Amino acid sequence: MTERELKKKEASLLSSVASFKLKPAFDIIENLISEHGLGIYYDEYRNIEETYRFILKYTVEGTKDPEREQVYRKLIVSVFELADKITEALRMKFSSSAGYEKKRSLLKMPVNNTAEYLSELEDYYLHEREASGGKNKETHGSPSAETDSTFSRSGTEAGEKYPGESIAFEHLKKISKLFYHIWFTDNLSSEEAKQWRKILLSTVLPVYYKAYMTTAVTLSLQRFFDQEKFMILFDLCESEEPEISQRALTGMLTGFYMYDRRLTCYPEISGRFRILFENPGFRRSIEHIIIQFIRSKDTEKLQKRIRDELLPEMIKISPHLKNKINLDSLMEEGLPEERNPDWEDIFKDSPGFLNKMEEFSEMQMKGDDVFMGSFSMLKSFPFFNEMSNWFMPFFPDNPEIDQLLNMSDDAEKKLVDIIGKVPVLCNSDKYSLCFSINRLPKENLKFMSQAMKAETEQMDEIKEDEELTDPGKKKSFVSNRYIQDLYRFYKLFPRKKDFEDIFNWRLDFHNKKLFGAVIKEHPKMLRNIAEYYFAKEHYEEASEIFKYLVEVEKSGELYQKIAWCHQKTGSFKTALEYYLKAELYDVNRQWNNKKIAFCYRNLKNPGKALEYYKAIENENPDDLGNQLNIGHCLLELNRFDEALQCYFKVEYLAPGNKKVWRPIAWCSFLTGKLEQAEKYLMKLLEDEPGKHDLVNMGHVQWSLGNRKSALDYYRKSIKKQTEKNTPGDNLKDSSKTAGGRDDTRQFTEKEFMEVFEEDLPHLMNQGIDKNEIPIMLDHLRYLLE
Repeated sequence: MTERELKKKEASLLSSVASFKLKPAFDIIENLISEHGLGIYYDEYRNIEETYRFILKYTVEGTKDPEREQVYRKLIVSVFELADKITEALRMKFSSSAGYEKKRSLLKMPVNNTAEYLSELEDYYLHEREASGGKNKETHGSPSAETDSTFSRSGTEAGEKYPGESIAFEHLKKISKLFYHIWFTDNLSSEEAKQWRKILLSTVLPVYYKAYMTTAVTLSLQRFFDQEKFMILFDLCESEEPEISQRALTGMLTGFYMYDRRLTCYPEISGRFRILFENPGFRRSIEHIIIQFIRSKDTEKLQKRIRDELLPEMIKISPHLKNKINLDSLMEEGLPEERNPDWEDIFKDSPGFLNKMEEFSEMQMKGDDVFMGSFSMLKSFPFFNEMSNWFMPFFPDNPEIDQLLNMSDDAEKKLVDIIGKVPVLCNSDKYSLCFSINRLPKENLKFMSQAMKAETEQMDEIKEDEELTDPGKKKSFVSNRYIQDLYRFYKLFPRKKDFEDIFNWRLDFHNKKLFGAVIKEHPKMLRNIAEYYFAKEHYEEASEIFKYLVEVEKSGELYQKIAWCHQKTGSFKTALEYYLKAELYDVNRQWNNKKIAFCYRNLKNPGKALEYYKAIENENPDDLGNQLNIGHCLLELNRFDEALQCYFKVEYLAPGNKKVWRPIAWCSFLTGKLEQAEKYLMKLLEDEPGKHDLVNMGHVQWSLGNRKSALDYYRKSIKKQTEKNTPGDNLKDSSKTAGGRDDTRQFTEKEFMEVFEEDLPHLMNQGIDKNEIPIMLDHLRYLLE
């Protein structure tokens, strides 16, 4: 059985159970058991099905049973659990994914006694404290992964690196083994759950390792459902350590999303969640995490902007940068406090660079993943071949770093310590940066340390200020970095295709049964999420939430935003409905009228659109854009003379507006003012002609009797089949004709004929003999050879 076949079977099975269609579910289970030699589950399957048959029998017979609902719910849970066990057994048998390769290898070296294993791990730190005379007594249970840099290298002195490193490295291997043990545990016994809590709430293990194990619980829950795993994550959500609580919250949210359809059968989970949700700080953290998940959807788009907009500008600057800012001097004397006046001159060849840098810097501060593209090329170090390392919090004394770098070198050690404190880099990128130090010239280390230290201090000040005005901001920094770590694993891990990418999920938490029901009891939080969707142009999700909110409290602004969402996704009919509802409220009536008119035009109803444009004109007669729209509506209504008057009004009020020349020329042609049409078309052709301008001039010349000239203009508008790149291909004019057609390149012969056929009635209205038409077109075909 292939992985795809198994996923398909599993999806069908779980969907049947979630929809309470147990007969089809039992059929699939029986088939899987019999076809794949899973007889170990047959008795369990027969017992569950027999119980279900009794429920059906008593229900049909009308037997009253006050406990039937409870029995039925427990039976649904039993079917879910059996389905999980069967699909897990099949994956262990057939899956070639990295995860199940690892799980099978762990069977050879299992963690048999978690309590003893934890005791061994804690002894390592207790011995450390004894060796250091108790100096490290307070360091391992409380600091965050960001600041816990006092982890001793097994008590060895400087210069005794390798003996100490060996002990520390062996300890790290044990930690990693425990991580995989948690990840690949299926159902938790009560005793095992107790030991997990001891590990995760230990006062001896460092915070960074407990945060690491928290991710293992999340991965374990995603791989195999267990109510106790949810309960452990709930416990960790209340941790005082942001590195732990934010990872647990993220894991809890992904669990809610993944198992939404079965959670109604687990009142203990929904009850615990509701209790936690009453805490405002908990709700704030949840909101931040959801927004960060939404933000992650734009990461690829952001990287494309950086590649297309920022990097080309940097390339223009780089040849002159070193000399202009006297880089050598900066490295010798340290960073100056005042801005170098020569810097302004650096950007003279790239005037938009500073603005772009400021924009991306602001995005970085808000949590946008601006470094994904830069660090994606630094994930080829052996460290990243190990799955668990992608989830390891950064701490400067990680033996992996110690093994690669010369930490007895003050410059390297100082730089690693500073990297650990950089607030805008996720853990994965910090490791990438550290492993890249060996590639840097030694003379650059000091300069890099100074630059990063200055940046870190500035960021720390900003974070402190924000924490005062926005409690919980520190937690949002932690969750942002963690979600970026997860993003890198699912997008960059060499065998990423072996895992279901959570960032490909829609992540519409508001639509989930349990989570959606709870969050809808807090409209303000829901509105914040909707506004973020809206700001990031995720219009479908934004409109879903706005529609719920507008039913709770009617609002013209909400109606407008719903309408805007539908307009931006091309649903003009629905958009119009909501703009018309917004019309009943006193909210920016002029803007609303413009949008109503815009929707009517797109729905091919220029008459109704004209009514609204006229209403706008009554209040603001000098609005040139509105005058153009009135002209377009009149043109679409074949009221050419009136349209021409509007266009002339725009030209009179804005003489430099070249956009109005095209509709003036076209309307002049349609009304028989051929010399006037020729005059305006000539102005267009002297400026930056489009393909429609050439065709229109051909029409005018033919109507004036200049047949050779007409054919010449027609020919220029068509790209020959043998031509790969002609001047007409790269016309800068991106404007449209009055009919809205694209004027950015030459026509193919087929396109030209389609346009000509559309314009044919207008040509005949100007007196063109219909008998001449096939002759002229054949002559044109010869000219194109």
